[in-house]
Amino acid sequence: MAGTRITDVTAVGIPVRDQDEALAFYVGTLGFEKRLDGPFGGGRWLTVAPAGASTSIALVAADRTGVDTGIRFSTADAAADHEHLRAAGVDIDPEVLRYPGVPPMFTFRDADGNTLFVVEIMEA
Repeated sequence: MAGTRITDVTAVGIPVRDQDEALAFYVGTLGFEKRLDGPFGGGRWLTVAPAGASTSIALVAADRTGVDTGIRFSTADAAADHEHLRAAGVDIDPEVLRYPGVPPMFTFRDADGNTLFVVEIMEA
């Protein structure tokens, strides 16, 4: 049996109550870029992403938010990003987690209480 022709992950969805407020957080606070913003089935298709990323975040209008998204963002410096987000008033873990053999990482919550992770890229 042959497989599909799927070649990449285009977008992952995050539930948000207000797409404009979520857009302000992801673009204004995290520094992402807005990729798409258009009508979609009576609603709105809105995506954001870090500059140069192949996968976007779809900010999906929903009544239920505050989920563990399972999304891990990569960074070259977890400590610097942790400090930046803490200074910006983001709901963030108190410190960067550091365990032997595991990349430094931390979690934070967006404006809707959705949990996201930042993981430092480790050299092989």
